Amino acid sequence: MTRKKKQVRISEIVIPKYLKIFNNTKIKHIILTSGRAGTKSSYAAIRADYQLVADPHGSVVVLRKHHNKLRKTVYKEMLRGINRLQIPKSKFTITKSPMEITYKKYGTTMYFSGSDGIDDTKGIIDEDKPIKLVILDELTEFFDDGEGEDELSNIEATFVRGNSSGFQMIYLYNPPKNPNAPINQWCKKMEKREDCIHIHADYRDVPVKWLGQDLIDSAEAMKLSDPKMYRWVWLGESIGVDELIYYMFSDRHRVKTDRDRIYEKVYIGGDYGQQNATTYEAFGYDRYRRKLPGVGEYYHSGRESGTQKSPSEYAQDMVAFMDEIHEVHKTKVFYIFLDPSAKGLQEEIRRATRNLEYSVRIHDAENEVALGISRVQKALIFDILNLDPCQEKATEEFGTYEYDKKSIEKGKEVPVKEDDHCMDAIRYMVMGVWDRIKHWLPLDSDENDTKYDRLSRTEMYDDEYI
Repeated sequence: MTRKKKQVRISEIVIPKYLKIFNNTKIKHIILTSGRAGTKSSYAAIRADYQLVADPHGSVVVLRKHHNKLRKTVYKEMLRGINRLQIPKSKFTITKSPMEITYKKYGTTMYFSGSDGIDDTKGIIDEDKPIKLVILDELTEFFDDGEGEDELSNIEATFVRGNSSGFQMIYLYNPPKNPNAPINQWCKKMEKREDCIHIHADYRDVPVKWLGQDLIDSAEAMKLSDPKMYRWVWLGESIGVDELIYYMFSDRHRVKTDRDRIYEKVYIGGDYGQQNATTYEAFGYDRYRRKLPGVGEYYHSGRESGTQKSPSEYAQDMVAFMDEIHEVHKTKVFYIFLDPSAKGLQEEIRRATRNLEYSVRIHDAENEVALGISRVQKALIFDILNLDPCQEKATEEFGTYEYDKKSIEKGKEVPVKEDDHCMDAIRYMVMGVWDRIKHWLPLDSDENDTKYDRLSRTEMYDDEYI
């Protein structure tokens, strides 16, 4: 016998902080900010799906700055929202190309679009079912990669036409660290408007049974290891930007590596310069202890030493560097992540490593600076990354690597491009190994791996949770 699902109440799937705005269509601008697991995206999905089925005359537009991020983020989230509302998907026409969700009974439609160019949103005008709700996800992208406030005003002007009342825009973002960031300044300005409300939430506003105890434990683990980072990541506070980028680096990260320990895999980040320094930073892959212990450093500066080296010489130095690590730690495979601009060095290393008794795999490094810094910070906070005393230059740079003061004042964080070669190399290495080590971190809600989302993905709506 098929079990009949009970009718879901909005109060059972939306946190109390958001209930006061759910049916209030008089508010034109709704800004939702949070730390991780604040459920603002879940709320936006439920509200958007509800719009389609509750208003026969109103459609929805969901925007991100870039088209290529739509399908795996907001599109999937809107489908989860349908599950949370316990509405059969058979009542909708759901397509991927174009990405649209249409409620069959009324013909109300949810459109998905990027805002890469000025013409991206102009074509989404529904004459029969005017756009009543616009949702802008990851709003920081509109400020970092777009025109910020001007772009938001243009989007509003595009979709408000044809509406006599009830038009709303919902903005979603996690506040950046920097209080001076343009998006933070925009939010303060919007808060002064009578037609705007700003609600900030964090994981503590969400029932534990929705999130799961593992996620709560993850937040508490960061609170213990780095209270300041916890306030930004989990509470969503703009805590300010330390000039010293890796302020969390300390004596506990300086650990002498056991020379008798076998590391079958070693990851190397390499930064290349002709007059500037060329450096290789090597780390063992310790899957059992969940560590990346430092096992070696190579550093040569043509300017400091007065001796220039060619790419072929640097390639031979790389081989000698790996030979020594192989001898000590019995390494079978080296993964090298090189400065993406060092194509000549990369080719020389390929030639020099063709006939070795161990394998060498060479890759272009991912050079997303802000993301790479964030990941190195996480590896330090949770004691995944350690330096051996032999990594003297890297140890020095961890203590001096800073953001430019003027960039912080302008709301951006731009590292000072001095004495940063080891920092670049380590960042390349961490980016290269990230897919292997990210599972060593405490549960990260950016992966949407909460009990609430697991239920949504499998459509297991049980009375215990709903």
